[in-house]
Amino acid sequence: MNGSKKGFRVWVIATYQLSTNLKSVSSMKLSRDLKVTQKTAWYIAQRILETSADNKDFLTPFTGPVEVDETYFGGKRKNMSLAKRKELKGTGVGQVAVVVAKDRETDKVHAKVVASTDKETLQGFVADNAVPDAKVHTDDARAYKGMPFDHESVNHSVSEHFRDQAHTNKIKSHWANLKQVHKGTFHKLSHEHLHRYMNEFSDRHNDRCEDTLDIMGHDAKGIGDKRLPYETLITDNGIPSGARG
Repeated sequence: MNGSKKGFRVWVIATYQLSTNLKSVSSMKLSRDLKVTQKTAWYIAQRILETSADNKDFLTPFTGPVEVDETYFGGKRKNMSLAKRKELKGTGVGQVAVVVAKDRETDKVHAKVVASTDKETLQGFVADNAVPDAKVHTDDARAYKGMPFDHESVNHSVSEHFRDQAHTNKIKSHWANLKQVHKGTFHKLSHEHLHRYMNEFSDRHNDRCEDTLDIMGHDAKGIGDKRLPYETLITDNGIPSGARG
């Protein structure tokens, strides 16, 4: 809020809207509620979303059982030109990968945008988000094989979606809700800002059973020592925005 030309009331209303709407709020709607331009509403929203990035409670490893799975955001191949499709080889090429861990005991989630879904990246994510003796459930992706965890997987390629307690169905439900937010509220999520939306959605999921003031207080705690100047926000970070050329 430092140096902002908008009053404290505007920030409180924006924080309330972003904290309590289960499917979030687009910058267009926020601009109407705050009576500011869409550009200003988007900037305010991005700074509020930034508060979720390094929350220590958010980063506490899960005790398990833990489900881990990944999905992709970006344009579908069938909607691309033939020339563009020929350039893409492999799963998720041209899209951005997001990996999520969900703790069955607490129903909380941790999400991270990743540059790759290779063994080092995915197993490193599991190690960061599950205690060493946690039970971990994944699909049969080769990147998860050989993890130093009590690990069980299901083989989706042969339509095996569960085996006793081995499944990733809770995460599939999480992905379904997230894709509804993607399509219903924002329509398109920019790749270069995707990490903030993932943190926002995870925080909202984890706080959804708390009272409104507690949720807003949780967001307020994340404000300290963070700055996101507009010039930094719009600076090219090497990740495609997803906008049409």
